[in-house]
Amino acid sequence: MTQPSNSPLRVLFCIGVNQNFFDLPTGQGKSVWDGFTTMLTQLHELPGVTVLGTIDDDQHMVGPSDSWPWTCYVLADVVDQPTVAAACNLFRTVQVGEHGLWRYMKIEARLGRPLPEPEAVR
Repeated sequence: MTQPSNSPLRVLFCIGVNQNFFDLPTGQGKSVWDGFTTMLTQLHELPGVTVLGTIDDDQHMVGPSDSWPWTCYVLADVVDQPTVAAACNLFRTVQVGEHGLWRYMKIEARLGRPLPEPEAVR
């Protein structure tokens, strides 16, 4: 089954917290959280992005996430690959103090297509 050319990409944004976050003195992580929520707001507002859902694993994972399992995920339909790149670029442009968000967090995008919906059960 092929995906129609005008169908959006299904994208799983995988987000990890870097060691630099954990190296901050106690109580100074709030500025990173503020930067992260700014990034999420900008992601939701990015033309061509429809956020379908999020999941945060911060209660069951402690410490940096260098790869899978990631700390949190955002599932979205995205119009095209340049828009996926623009979403990832938010980690470079959103500032946390004198640094970009990418100093404290990382993002990786997995691109694919939605699975076909099963027929209704009779």
